[in-house]
Amino acid sequence: MPMNPDAAIEVTAFGWVPDFARGQVRDLRVRWALEEAGLSYRTRLLTGERPAEYYREQPWGQVPFYREGALQLFECGAIALHIAERSEALLPRDEVGRGRAIAWLFAALNSMDVPVMGHVVATAFHADEPWSPGASRAFGEFLRGRLARLGDWLGDSEWLEDRFTVGDLMMVATLRSDLALEHAPDNVVAYVRRGEARPAFRRALDAHLADLSPDPA
Repeated sequence: MPMNPDAAIEVTAFGWVPDFARGQVRDLRVRWALEEAGLSYRTRLLTGERPAEYYREQPWGQVPFYREGALQLFECGAIALHIAERSEALLPRDEVGRGRAIAWLFAALNSMDVPVMGHVVATAFHADEPWSPGASRAFGEFLRGRLARLGDWLGDSEWLEDRFTVGDLMMVATLRSDLALEHAPDNVVAYVRRGEARPAFRRALDAHLADLSPDPA
């Protein structure tokens, strides 16, 4: 769905991020969910210092933040689940399929995001620290083990279950960084590329990038 300045749904995102973060900020996950669900939205962009009142919306000053009438949500997983509840494109209506999709969403944010972010923080954000090589190696081994298990689960399957769900959306989004995929087996890399090839993802990524100014000011 195209962005609509009159849409009822508002997503708060950053108006600028460094080059390495473009395409990785977590508002992209919410935009992708909205695109899969066919829901239009508008954006509010944060630039410069966070206004003090924003911390009453998002306690850590992060993005995304979601507003729809009286409903206000933070945390991309909670927002994606809320969107999925409104669309069978993301969340099956049968009890078993719904439960499995939600389980994979939580797996992405817990079992996979922890080693991914640990590895990224140690390897990229603190590369000059004396403890970085040891921490990077430890998180890399942890991540490699998790990715191997995920690859065993996937096998030759297209998605984590019998169809694409919000669980796949969150898992693909979690694993998209080069630092994560360098540790992944081939079938996991192919799985992430399938997710990135979805038209809804491409529309979400284009909208995310279009909102980012080249000027850090």
